[in-house]
Amino acid sequence: MDQAALTPGEARRRFREGLRTPTAGWCRGWTQANLLAVPRDLAYDLLLFAQRNPVACPVLDVGDPGAVGTGLFGGDLRTDLPAYRVYERGAAVADVDDVRDLWRDDLVAFLLGCSFTFEDALLRAGVPVRHIETGTNVPMYLTSLPCRPAGSLSGPMVVSMRPVPASLVPVAIRVTARYPAVHGAPVHVGDPAEIGITDLGAPDFGDPVEVKAGEIPLFWGCGVTPQAAVMASGVPFAIGHLPGHMAIIDARDDRFQVP
Repeated sequence: MDQAALTPGEARRRFREGLRTPTAGWCRGWTQANLLAVPRDLAYDLLLFAQRNPVACPVLDVGDPGAVGTGLFGGDLRTDLPAYRVYERGAAVADVDDVRDLWRDDLVAFLLGCSFTFEDALLRAGVPVRHIETGTNVPMYLTSLPCRPAGSLSGPMVVSMRPVPASLVPVAIRVTARYPAVHGAPVHVGDPAEIGITDLGAPDFGDPVEVKAGEIPLFWGCGVTPQAAVMASGVPFAIGHLPGHMAIIDARDDRFQVP
């Protein structure tokens, strides 16, 4: 199977049939998104949290209460992602393949931009993407960078990391800056300790990747940030994607590119 050549609908069908896999490199040219569904009484706080922290939490679409699809996602949000993470009282209590039995009529689904969206542009510009090379999940880290609180929500920024040859760092910055709706340019370049990361080999989410000699780690805002806020804030109930296992939506990457 050439997962890069699949349409979003074809990919969602495979996930609905039980395939669990990180989605980096899937559906070339089609946009990927983070999912977080929260009860209606928390939806305004989440929307405000995203508005105040747009680099980490760029909102692409919001569903109606109870809806299992959105204008940009033509599938079923309960079944058509490869895996989900369920939260109760701020704790991750289960990673599951299907949330039909857990979905509630008051849940409001948020789809937020994902940095997987600009990876094809990086590759076309000659910038390697290590986790695609190795067929693993992207490494993601909790940082010491605080998000601006909103209502009942607060927490740290989460970042994704990609090692880039030093000579290509300006290219990576320039390419990704053209995608502000999917995190845009890196929030940090270089020493991970400066943003509170003590060990690149032990990501908080995803898989570690090698940083080779002559490479510099680049860190982008990550759409797992709202899930970190769910944990930090003790939110009673929420459903998110399993980090790295994204919603593939019915929009092309270039829709979110600026000149």
